[in-house]
Amino acid sequence: MNLFDVYPINNIAISKAKGSYVWDDQGEQYLDLYGGHAVISIGHTHPHWVKRIEEQLNKIAFYSNSIKIPLQEELAAKLGQVSGKEDYQLFLCNSGAEANENALKLASFHNGRKKIIAFNKAFHGRTSLAVSATDNKNYIAPVNESDNVIFLPLNDEAALEACFKKQGDEISSVIIEGIQGVGGINVAENSFLKKIRSLCDEYGAVYIADSVQCGYGRSGKFFSHDFAGVNADIYSMAKGMGNGFPIGGIIIAPHIKPKHFQLGTTFGGNHLACAAALAVLEVMEEEKLMGNAVMIGKYLREELEKIEELENVRGRGLMIGFDVPEKYKDLKKNLLLNQKIFTGEAKPNVIRLLPSLGLKKRDAEHFIEAVKEELAAP
Repeated sequence: MNLFDVYPINNIAISKAKGSYVWDDQGEQYLDLYGGHAVISIGHTHPHWVKRIEEQLNKIAFYSNSIKIPLQEELAAKLGQVSGKEDYQLFLCNSGAEANENALKLASFHNGRKKIIAFNKAFHGRTSLAVSATDNKNYIAPVNESDNVIFLPLNDEAALEACFKKQGDEISSVIIEGIQGVGGINVAENSFLKKIRSLCDEYGAVYIADSVQCGYGRSGKFFSHDFAGVNADIYSMAKGMGNGFPIGGIIIAPHIKPKHFQLGTTFGGNHLACAAALAVLEVMEEEKLMGNAVMIGKYLREELEKIEELENVRGRGLMIGFDVPEKYKDLKKNLLLNQKIFTGEAKPNVIRLLPSLGLKKRDAEHFIEAVKEELAAP
């Protein structure tokens, strides 16, 4: 049997990882500034994370949600404390797509409406509703096509207001990434997020803050939406939540009431996943990783802005993007092959940086020098 060919693959087999570094099966060391799509939040194989999972594995790895799982309650309390959303409710699942799927579904249950507002270049996942709200026709199968999703320009307050004025009593929810990831590191403006909040309040719609990539401290605040100073009704999470252990979730404002059997999951919130997620929050607090994301992110953006060949450096914290002119379109590939540095990309010619929130200054400096070297190469 062969693997189903769905990704272009770098011919590198990683066999070991620690902190911000990975090693291939030939012993070659690489600096990881991509973290497997923003997944590695506290560093590869962090010793506290490993210990937490090992200890839990020796007790119980899994049982279904038909029984009480105290680790879920412990995680909810810790997440509320670290995020500052202590009065919210937690539903646990397995991935970002599943988190957004449940968020959109719960919003529709809440107000009985069908229409969803999403934004140009949005990516919310590959499952049914989530992919319908994703602005990429390559991901949407005929069965996923829906007239219920309205795509609007990002940060266009006039277009948003006009849409609500025309269809406000039909709109169930507005879903927005605080910083678009797959779309190319596009930051939602604070005033735009405030406008979403006010219009959702006025028309009874649900504000869904997709924080799958831009959440969990990556921006320097726990949720990048927090820069706007308003609360969403539902926040979706995954990626950095488990530092590589599959877990996702949504936190739900107290005015949205639960009802049995509307949502459900088999593996969501299992014992090992909760142990991994608790370890992430504990390390984030202990090592002050949100503060580190602010400091190292500021350094990277300032240094990248000094490089004349690069364009439109943007982002917050350790979620950074910049445009590469066509002349340097092979920069990502050359950084990997020549400099042994993993970065991400978005089309066309955008490089994305999504490293561990514990990235060291010396590693950031090494990256800047590597970029300069590759741009100067003949």
